[in-house]
Order: sequence, then structure tokens, then C-alpha cells
Amino acid sequence: MMFDKAVYLKGIRTLSLILLYYCFSIGITFYQKWFLKGFHFPFLVVTCHMIMKFLLSAVVRFIMILVTGNFRATLNCSANVKKLATIGFASALDIGFSNWSFEYITISLYTMTKSTCIIFILGFAIVFGLEKKRISLVVVVILISSGLAMFTYHSTQFSSKGFTLVLIASFLGGLRWTLAQLLMQRKDMGLSNPVDMMYHVQPWMILSLSPFTFVFEALPLINKSFSVFFNTYSFIYILIGSFLAFLMELSEYLLITYTSSLTLSIAGIFKEVFTLYIAIEYSRDEISRINLIGLAVCLTGISLHVYIRANEMAKGEKYIHQNFYGKPLERKIHLKPTLRDY
Repeated sequence: MMFDKAVYLKGIRTLSLILLYYCFSIGITFYQKWFLKGFHFPFLVVTCHMIMKFLLSAVVRFIMILVTGNFRATLNCSANVKKLATIGFASALDIGFSNWSFEYITISLYTMTKSTCIIFILGFAIVFGLEKKRISLVVVVILISSGLAMFTYHSTQFSSKGFTLVLIASFLGGLRWTLAQLLMQRKDMGLSNPVDMMYHVQPWMILSLSPFTFVFEALPLINKSFSVFFNTYSFIYILIGSFLAFLMELSEYLLITYTSSLTLSIAGIFKEVFTLYIAIEYSRDEISRINLIGLAVCLTGISLHVYIRANEMAKGEKYIHQNFYGKPLERKIHLKPTLRDY
């Protein structure tokens, strides 16, 4: 009876985290698309988001110290440079280019193109030794790539500039999440808590994006007038976006912390389908039959990857179970750490 209750409570917690992830992730996608359509300063907006995320994570850390009485992890300058600089650079440009692309492409094309992040995650995983080269991974990459090609084929709302920006963002996202996983899995670093990770990486993100913000947006804004920034209540809208960005990133990390990357992968598939449905139904994004086939092929590739990971995890749990009870094993199964797929 106690076991059933524990499983029931765990299920409720997992479902709640997935719903939070859906609300904030889908919410900020449509919110940013709407806001940046009239306020053409994506780098400035993202920089403000990062500053607010840093301040909010600092406040949450302070509250946690007051409640628990334990000090939070703080990295020294040397560790900061070695471990977080590259992650911060990749994260900043991933988010910055993603937001910049909203000026040129539809949400449906953005969602599909950003799904290629899984290809780059797999590529970096092989480079860093987190994944082995296998035929199944090649099939996954081919399915996702060909699906994306069909989805963008003869699209009436296709923009090469926006498409390129999202593709670069996906590449940087793959690097970002691979390095972040390597860092968060190291217990000696003390950054397994999402708030601590956000607190330490935001300054590097701000530093990395600042030159782009200054050159492309701050100078033109100064030369014109700050009235564009304040008279349209843009500052308030940026604050709202900052809270959404903080809550989205926090819910994402919490979902990984309390469940697994597999759960996030499965949730990500349904999130993409739901996002595309909203974009087509309410934002009037146009999509042809071949685009729909491309969507199905791409999602098949992502689903296949999720199935492969689930199979590996099941074998790993079987191995651990047998080893715990001291039963003889036919062979050992060596598993690499799981990756965040979205």
C-alpha cells in the first residue's frame, strides 16, 4: 500500500513538473514572438532577461540559505573561467539567435528547426565520449534531417536568414547542454542544483551577449531615442518575459533533476506537436502536405531516439538489480550518462 502511494505521489509530481514546463516553455515562445514583432531589439531583450535571471537566482539562493542554514556552492575565479565560460558563451548565443530569428520566421518553422538540437547533442556526445558510434544514431540523424528538409521544402513562409539563425542556435544549444551535463554531473563542483547553475552561468551569458547588444542595438537606440524603449511599456513587457524565462529554465532543470532526460525527451515530443498545432490553428502558420510528412518523419526520428534511450535504461536497471542481489551475469552492460535531448 505504501509502495502504491509513493508511486502515485511520484506520478503526480512528474505530471505537475511536465505541465509547468509546457506552460512556461510554450508561453515564452509565443510571448517573445508577439513582443519582438513590434520591438526589434532581440539582443537587448535577452540581455535584460539574463540580468533578471541572475538577480532572481541570487534572491532564491539567499532565501535557501536562510531556510536551510547551509551555504550554497560558490566557484572561485579560476573554476569559473575554466568550467563556465564556454557554457555561458554557447548559452547566450543560443538564446540570442533564437530570439533574433523570430523577426524572420514563423513559430512552426522555428519549432521544427530547433528540434535539430538533438543531432548536435548526439554529435557532441560522441566527441566527448558520452555516446558510442552506432547505426541507430545514424538512422536517427537521417530521419530528423530529412524530416526537417521536407518540412521546409517550398514553404511559403520560409526565410533563409531566420532558418540559418535557428540552425546556429541549435548547434550552440547542443554544445551548451552537453557541457552543462558534464558539469552538473560532477558532484565536486556543487552545481547539481538548478538555481546554483543558473546563478553561476548568467554572468558569462551577459558578458558574451553584451558586444552583440551594444553593436547591433544599443548604438542605434541611442542615436534615435529612448522613447521607443519606454513609451510603449516595453520595459514592463521585458520584465514579464524575464520572469517567464526564469521560470521556464527552472522548470526545465527541475524536470531533469526529479525525473530523467528520458522524461524530458518524451515531454518534448508532445510539446513540439502542441506548439505546432497552436501555431497552425491560431497563428495561421501555413503548412503543406509535404511539410506535414516532414513533421511526421522528424518526430519519428526523435521518438526512435527516445525508444533507444528507454531500452538502454531498462537494460541498465536490470543489470543493477541483478548485481545488487548477487546473481550471476551473462554480460556487463556499460552505459554512458544520459543526455538532455531538448
